[in-house]
Amino acid sequence: MNARQLLSAAAAALFLITASGCAVTRGQESTGAYIDDSVITTSVKARFVESASVDASAISVETMKGTVMLSGFAKSASERSSAESIARSVPGVVSVRNVIAVRP
Repeated sequence: MNARQLLSAAAAALFLITASGCAVTRGQESTGAYIDDSVITTSVKARFVESASVDASAISVETMKGTVMLSGFAKSASERSSAESIARSVPGVVSVRNVIAVRP
């Protein structure tokens, strides 16, 4: 995925979020933070797709207040570690919670 495709994907995600009314509830986060988190999630997923060491379809990504939670299944401890490393490298990520299970 090149930079133009990544930018298009991020713009599309932003449009979908704002068009849906940003269902942010009391006690969660502001609309701006919600949009920032959506951009982080999209960036992490895009980097997973670009990576040969991570199966993007087997790992879920959620972001809340800059904390990225990774879940799903990896084929090896190395893939699990790579996914966490990729997520940590995305701008705006405050911390990563890695609950990916290794399934042989």
